[in-house]
Amino acid sequence: MKNRTKIFLIISGLIFFYYLPLESLPFGGPAFEALALLKWYAREHVLLCLLPAFFIAGAISAFISQASVIKYFGAKAKKIVAYGIASVSGTILAVCSCTVLPLFSSIYKKGAGLGPAIAFLYSGPAINVLAIIMTARVLGWQLGLARAIGAILFSIIIGLLMHFIFLKEERQRHAEGYFQPSEKSDTRVLWKNGLYFFCMIAILVFANWAEGGAADRGLASGISKIKWYLTSFFASALIFMIIRWFKKQELKNWLSASLRFAQQIMPLLFMGVLIAGLLLGRPQGEGIIPARFIESLVGSNSLLANLFASMVGAFMYFATLTEVPILQGLLGSGMGKGPALALLLAGPALSLPNMFVIRGVLGTKKTIVYVCLVVIMATFSGMIFGVLIR
Repeated sequence: MKNRTKIFLIISGLIFFYYLPLESLPFGGPAFEALALLKWYAREHVLLCLLPAFFIAGAISAFISQASVIKYFGAKAKKIVAYGIASVSGTILAVCSCTVLPLFSSIYKKGAGLGPAIAFLYSGPAINVLAIIMTARVLGWQLGLARAIGAILFSIIIGLLMHFIFLKEERQRHAEGYFQPSEKSDTRVLWKNGLYFFCMIAILVFANWAEGGAADRGLASGISKIKWYLTSFFASALIFMIIRWFKKQELKNWLSASLRFAQQIMPLLFMGVLIAGLLLGRPQGEGIIPARFIESLVGSNSLLANLFASMVGAFMYFATLTEVPILQGLLGSGMGKGPALALLLAGPALSLPNMFVIRGVLGTKKTIVYVCLVVIMATFSGMIFGVLIR
């Protein structure tokens, strides 16, 4: 009953903010920006991004054996395999810092080592091929190349650092026996599981494919014109698989696992989006911290400018690809190239809503260390980049 009540409150809150009549609100300012950002988030992000992500996470929990996760991502897995797979996951998943959370939580709770799980957590939103291409085309090839190289290296280095910093705790976590792989195999043959997950990931990717601009005649623009046909095709294939391959109890287990992730993550995300909107506002509106204050602090390549850009990027919420037009405006206002890279390396992978959820999965200490590593590495990477292209 308690779970049903929580789900009811989450759905009710989603519907409320989805249809919130902003134009009728008698106030403006940061409070208005917080509600406006949450309404935008409910309309543009929950159904197309988070809902598919919850079902993928639930499927990992329900249908992928613990032995399989431990084999490729566990503490004793081959490091080159674990970090190699995790570090390039973003080339497949065009997700933001919040959409990747259910997937991260799922593999971590299934027994993935902290290092590979963190590498996956960072790389999911950071190594988005579309975002990197768009960065190069709009902001210049230097920033695009630096973002691509930096994101891949960051995911591996931060994952390894987290592994070694918390090595004692990780050994204890796996030694307790909960993550010892059993002999039980996955519930169905490998090719069926692979096809099933491929369809769900394809739905997530194509449903959120960015629209091509008027001047964009490339592959990305072509796919954007047929993305709903592709999404419908993969959704139909998925429905066929569910009908033909799944038993009733398996579907109940899948739904139950997906709902557990929704109950854990959605309230924290809503709270984080509200706070982010209150503090930083939206691109078209200001929060408590004025935009001109931000722009005045990131015009040089100093330590302070890069650190400030990294911290703003870390706490601000960026939906997939939105960081590029925002940075375009900041660069036009005098932002330095170094701080721009610092923001690109810290921003898409982190956000205040994202931090709330990571804390719920890893705890306060690991979350603080992870955020600090991202901010510090982004800061110094920005400074180095600023010197090299000066």
